[in-house]
Amino acid sequence: MGDIACVYKVMPEDAETDLEKIKEQLRELLDVDDMGEENVAFGLKAVKVSCVTTDEEGGTDAVEEKLEQLEGVQSYELEHFDKL
Repeated sequence: MGDIACVYKVMPEDAETDLEKIKEQLRELLDVDDMGEENVAFGLKAVKVSCVTTDEEGGTDAVEEKLEQLEGVQSYELEHFDKL
């Protein structure tokens, strides 16, 4: 069993969605290592979040259960993960 570092791309519902509110929710739900924004298209930005979880917690499944709780989010995508 070990730690897992993962990077998710979180898409807001639309270009007017408050990204700071999404970031605040992410900080409350996850063990956030790094967070930023990525331009997608036509003024739409995604939030990129890097976090660490463990096999004992359920790995990426546990993170995704928490991401399901986010308000103002259309979708999320696991972009990368590594065992530490």
